[in-house]
Amino acid sequence: MQSDNPHGVSSILRISVGVMGSAGGDLSRPTLEKAYRMGQEVARRGCVLITGACPGLPHQAVLGAREAGGTVVGISPALNFEEHAMKYASPYHGYDAIIYTGSGLMGREIENIRSCDMVVFMGGRSGTLGEFAIAYDEAKVIGVLKGTGGITDKIETILTFIQKDTGAQVVYSEDPKDLLDGLMRVYNQRLLPYYKTILANSNPDGDLEP
Repeated sequence: MQSDNPHGVSSILRISVGVMGSAGGDLSRPTLEKAYRMGQEVARRGCVLITGACPGLPHQAVLGAREAGGTVVGISPALNFEEHAMKYASPYHGYDAIIYTGSGLMGREIENIRSCDMVVFMGGRSGTLGEFAIAYDEAKVIGVLKGTGGITDKIETILTFIQKDTGAQVVYSEDPKDLLDGLMRVYNQRLLPYYKTILANSNPDGDLEP
């Protein structure tokens, strides 16, 4: 989405924030409420929420974003809508668009992470750990919503074992609003100057093929 301001954030694509986390398991009410508030905070900033189009904590974020008038995109493991709803029993309520990758649960994780400017993790089990590994290896701006259980509450410990500087920047907070504020500061300091360079050296409407 372009604007008349060639150097503004909105002249690129709208900022996309991924929310990754538990699709099942024992999810407490306080954790579900945090996920819902995270979706609200993403929407209130005018960002696009991206999830793996799965149930659980990501879907709570979808519902929160929808309630706040946000835009939501799901990256589905399915080949089509029938597979999405029937084979994977995945949600479709609250989405503006669902992208069907046909890649399966693990295969669609790369598309999921790469589609996001920033990625928030909450709760989570083995699938979320895989998504975190991709995000960390690809130097993403990462938010960790502490106090949500699962692998998210172990990420600081996990990073001490990885001992690998990929360029990823990790922000921690127990509060959704505070976490998004921190991520936006990193976006403005790190990603926005990079995007401005791209804007200054590219055609926003693309070039015709020769």
